[in-house]
Amino acid sequence: MGFFLVMKAELVRTFIIMRRYWFRTITGMFIGYMMLLMLVLGFMHRGRDVGAMADKLSDAETATNWALGFIIGMFAFGIVGMFTQGLQQLAQSGQLEQLCMSPHGLVTNFLARTAVSSVTSIFTSALMVWLIAKTVGGTLHADFPATAALLALTFLNLIGFGFMVGGLVLVFKQTGQVAVLIRLALFALAILATDKIDKLHPIFRWAAHSLPITDAAICLKYVLIQGQMRPTLDGAGQAVLNTAGEPQLYAMSVFAHPSFFFLLVSCVVWTVIGISCFRFMENWSRDKGTLGAY
Repeated sequence: MGFFLVMKAELVRTFIIMRRYWFRTITGMFIGYMMLLMLVLGFMHRGRDVGAMADKLSDAETATNWALGFIIGMFAFGIVGMFTQGLQQLAQSGQLEQLCMSPHGLVTNFLARTAVSSVTSIFTSALMVWLIAKTVGGTLHADFPATAALLALTFLNLIGFGFMVGGLVLVFKQTGQVAVLIRLALFALAILATDKIDKLHPIFRWAAHSLPITDAAICLKYVLIQGQMRPTLDGAGQAVLNTAGEPQLYAMSVFAHPSFFFLLVSCVVWTVIGISCFRFMENWSRDKGTLGAY
């Protein structure tokens, strides 16, 4: 019950801010859309210039794939940032100790804050991806149940990872540079994550699967861009071509995709590790009296 009360309060606060500063909200979305569009068009133009790479960089599907990867990366960047820069800002303004003294606890407050922030981010990001796809002539496949389930799992996965990083921030305090590197790594991985990671060396493949954004990005791209269609492979692992010279595709639900099972396992593991680590670090900081010291 406490979680929903805090979440309701956060929703009201968010809508009040958006209504009061509506011009900032609209201009921020417009600037973000223009920057992302110019970046995507830059990749498309570069693809046309390099000849042999044109098919890989200049088609609308690849452009939409890049745009979606950027949006997923920004989503991960923002959530983890709430547990790094967000904790430091709350501590410096004196709000962190107030949240700790609330009857709902620090974990519940942060869960509610990140949930509200993620929902608003998903709505604005979905609009931006749709606009980018329409601008470059790409196609997005609508499958609301699968997309909603993947977004929920992605949120839980990132929340668990964020809590772990946030727990380290509570203890080690000034972790700005390391936190930024971690967020940038997640951002880059969301853009570059594809099914091709299965061709990597086992060490790198398992390392990629263990990170919270890899399989989430693969599954979301598979649903929204590929339309849950996979190429048919021959015995040598090469795509079978049809009479038109295009890869022959077959339908397979994302819930049967190998990355979906990795996402489920990663979600459970990171949520348990993250919240446990955060509670331990919070109690350690309370005992040392350094919770609000930065």
